[in-house]
Amino acid sequence: MFENTKAFSGFAVDDLEAAKKFYAETLGVRVSEENGLLFLHLAGDRDTLVYPKPGHRPADYTILNFQVDDIEQAVDDLTARGVAFERYAGTEMETDEKGIFRKGGPLIAWFTDPAGNVLSVIQQ
Repeated sequence: MFENTKAFSGFAVDDLEAAKKFYAETLGVRVSEENGLLFLHLAGDRDTLVYPKPGHRPADYTILNFQVDDIEQAVDDLTARGVAFERYAGTEMETDEKGIFRKGGPLIAWFTDPAGNVLSVIQQ
């Protein structure tokens, strides 16, 4: 039924203006607004909808992954832009001092947007 239908994903935030500033200025994503909604124009023609939700509760799982060629450089660049990386000390997802998970699978580092939603950079 939907094999030829384009689809997109979306997620909620508690403050659309803070989200717009973070995604556009901190992460460098092209954004646009329409009808009180924010659209992230991601590489690969993958627009993502960001919408305000009263009483928003942040997702406790990764909602958006950004593939990078060099995770060390990406973490350094984002840290310089004020992004704080999550630390999962004492768990099976324990990260190093930079916030990078190196214990199997792809190298990945998690951080949050202003609404508390979990994002990541993941090395291809």
